[in-house]
Amino acid sequence: MTSSAKVLDGGWGWAIVAASFMAQFLAFGSPQSVGVLYPEWLHTYQEGKGMTAWVGSLVGGVGLIASPICSACVDNFGARPVTIFSGVMVAGGLMLSAFAPNVQFLIFSYGIVVGLGCGLVYAATLTITCQYFDERRGLALGIVTTGTSVGAFIYATAQTELIVLYGLDGCLLIIGAIALNLMACSGFMRPLNLPGYYLKQKAALERSTEEQLFVKPPFDDLKIAVGSATATPEKPLKELLITIDAKDLSIQTEKKEGSLGGLAIVKAIKKKQKAYSKYMQSLYEILQDQEMVAFCIAIFLFSLGAFPPVLFIEDVAQSEGLIEEVSVFPLVSIGAISTCIGKLALGILVDVKWINGIYLYAFTMFAGGLSLLLIPVTKTYVGLQILTAILGFFSGNWSLTSYITTKIVGLDRLTQAHGILMFFGGFGVMLGPPVVGWFFDWTQSYDLAFYFSGSCVLLGAFILFILSLPCWNRKPLDNDKPEVQYTCTCDKVASVA
Repeated sequence: MTSSAKVLDGGWGWAIVAASFMAQFLAFGSPQSVGVLYPEWLHTYQEGKGMTAWVGSLVGGVGLIASPICSACVDNFGARPVTIFSGVMVAGGLMLSAFAPNVQFLIFSYGIVVGLGCGLVYAATLTITCQYFDERRGLALGIVTTGTSVGAFIYATAQTELIVLYGLDGCLLIIGAIALNLMACSGFMRPLNLPGYYLKQKAALERSTEEQLFVKPPFDDLKIAVGSATATPEKPLKELLITIDAKDLSIQTEKKEGSLGGLAIVKAIKKKQKAYSKYMQSLYEILQDQEMVAFCIAIFLFSLGAFPPVLFIEDVAQSEGLIEEVSVFPLVSIGAISTCIGKLALGILVDVKWINGIYLYAFTMFAGGLSLLLIPVTKTYVGLQILTAILGFFSGNWSLTSYITTKIVGLDRLTQAHGILMFFGGFGVMLGPPVVGWFFDWTQSYDLAFYFSGSCVLLGAFILFILSLPCWNRKPLDNDKPEVQYTCTCDKVASVA
């Protein structure tokens, strides 16, 4: 414990932060700027906007929905192997997308394969960062998570230029090749503690070593030991006892294999069922909290309404005739850098003692909803740039989710509660773009779609604000325990997103 505490909050930890930042930069750069690729896919495959929108929605939602599985992989195998595997998935998915014959194949290669790879990268980078930081954990996580926004800002412009120079297929091949550098980032992720898989292997190896001590020695060796003039009186006795214990052990094992083997299996199954039932009971207790339910609904509605502009904003500008082609400095880049600034600014604000984190989140939703409602009435490209910047800034509230979740359910249940939130958020991200695309296919206009999106976000803000008022007289929770007792416990924040 002392040795691990010495390496916290500095030293090699900053190398971990730099490697994790670059890993998120490389993995999320293309998915977060998928709005640049969306018009090209529409032109190439000639599918409806609703069907094509599934590509961008899945790449953003699959990783969130699968976050509990991704966190379990990191806990069992460690951040380094998971990052290596995710690099293969992200790079392979991007390169496969260059040869996609239709949108259905693109949904699999770009939406599912790249999406799962991004989910693994996110879980691995956050877990390894939490292992190396305690007092400065918030700062370290803030730096690491800005990698997604910086990646989106740079990749949006880079993909635009690559499409002009090499076409859509060449762009995806080059971006996929760059993503292979995720494997290089994994080399810096030196684990402080052995992951669960290696601990199990070590325990199994120790058990097998102990069992070898009870192997019956050859009869000739016993005979030599007994008849040897140099043998001590205790040595034959110890070997004889080992032989007897080995015989008894083998007899007992045979009996157990014959009559008690089935009971052992039943006992193991009951033990597993008990663990699962305990886990489900904990989830049920979390969902009994009124604030937690309100936050889940708010996350779902915000993801449903606020994510589509990331995918559609370039096509909105082109559909309205505001620009003839994708701009050299796309709207996606403006939204990405604004989100990066918003994450840092809102993270600083939520640490102010007199500011309530839940009400701050509700305010960001309210401002983001108003921005969405103003998009249909904006008829200039400058107006779209301003609204994109405002919406991007308040979309930085995603960095507040772990902070608010801890205040609601406590640090003990942060991992489970955050997994629930990510499921609701991922579900909203998956549904949002196809719904907006279907609205366009139905009305041939984005106006009704963005009115729907803005209304969803405003409804979520209203529900979160009303259900979080102190007048409901909720039962006080024991959430104010000092965080010192969880020093260097990465499992509590492994799935923070």
